[in-house]
Amino acid sequence: MKFHITSLFIMLLVFMTACKDVNENKPLVTEANTMTASAILSNPDYLAISYGGYRSTSRDVQPSMIQIKNDMKILAAMNVKILRTYNMQLPMATNVVKAIDELKREQPDFEMYVMLGAWIDCKNAWTATEPDHNIESENNAAEIDRAVQLAQQYPDIIKIIAVGNEAMVKWATSYYVQPAVILKWVNHLQNLKKKGELSKDLWITSSDNFASWGGGEDVYHTAELNQLIKAVDYISMHTYPMHDTHYNPVFWGNSPEENTFSKGQKVEKSIERSLAYAIDQYDRVYEYMKSIGVDKPIHIGETGWATYSSGLYGNNGSKATDEYKSGLYYQSIREWTRKNKIACFYFEAFDEQWKDAANPQGSENHFGLFTINGKVKYGLWDLVDENVFEGLTRNGYPISKTYDGNKSQLMKAVQLPPVKSNFKGYE
Repeated sequence: MKFHITSLFIMLLVFMTACKDVNENKPLVTEANTMTASAILSNPDYLAISYGGYRSTSRDVQPSMIQIKNDMKILAAMNVKILRTYNMQLPMATNVVKAIDELKREQPDFEMYVMLGAWIDCKNAWTATEPDHNIESENNAAEIDRAVQLAQQYPDIIKIIAVGNEAMVKWATSYYVQPAVILKWVNHLQNLKKKGELSKDLWITSSDNFASWGGGEDVYHTAELNQLIKAVDYISMHTYPMHDTHYNPVFWGNSPEENTFSKGQKVEKSIERSLAYAIDQYDRVYEYMKSIGVDKPIHIGETGWATYSSGLYGNNGSKATDEYKSGLYYQSIREWTRKNKIACFYFEAFDEQWKDAANPQGSENHFGLFTINGKVKYGLWDLVDENVFEGLTRNGYPISKTYDGNKSQLMKAVQLPPVKSNFKGYE
């Protein structure tokens, strides 16, 4: 008996040693639930996207768990691995995380992570009283607490907390705050990480316009912003060339020399310049960050291109919005970010009609890569051809192409950008 016990002990010791050797040779990340934000955002094969699952003209109608899970399956089919939510006041963000958790239990190979947004406001935001941009809303603390509790509950899914969305940019006149407010909450979350109350691998950031991160006017270059850049784990910046086809059209429109080009070529040239414009904004944030002695990742927290607008960007304005231009921009920004290992939370996955409920034709309702009922817009037509959405539905409709996949019909809706010589100040 003694011999057998000794033999068993030796065999067990050999087995444990062998296992130790195997484990030492394993990569740092071996399973989906051990993936870090750093690894996810720097992986060019892990697509990122902004997600809102609302189908109605009001957020009072929350999407069901079944609807959210169907959306998650659609996004997973197109290789989205991390999505972004925006606030914790409403149930949707929590339900998104729960839906992912359920899908992981149902399908062990299902992989999806979340950049959790905590909405930040100034005092009197969204009220009849004049906003006080120097004092924060009394609702912010509870919003941060809700984000912390969910991140503690689902550390395998929530990999990033973003403090505020376009909460520092000064054109957000209804609610913006000073950088000191964002810094306060970023430091609070970083301290919770140090104390072990949040995962040490959870990344903390704020997601804001490129100008707010130092890439714009000098008015943003403050000591508090510099402290914030040092405090976040990475910079999440927004860039929207589409909006600037109206507000700053220096890059938009065709030159007189391009008059001999075909319609498609003229549009392609405009989108090439739009991409260069976005890259320039990225580079300006990078240059400012380096100028204050900081070197950390910069990822794109938002960029997108609406497919319709009855206003400034549509056929009565800069003529920027249609499915062809949107599709070209999506493909080009994806190509550039993947090549440079930059995460790009493209805005957005699905059309949402609550954003400008009073104006169904407004651009805010038409930023999705999919329509509300699951028609794939031009930018993703190739995925339908590859049958990646086979068997999937949205609102009971199978995934299919807009325009029935007829590019000639799509192109009839495309208007050319104006000629640059017609722009005020063009030389």
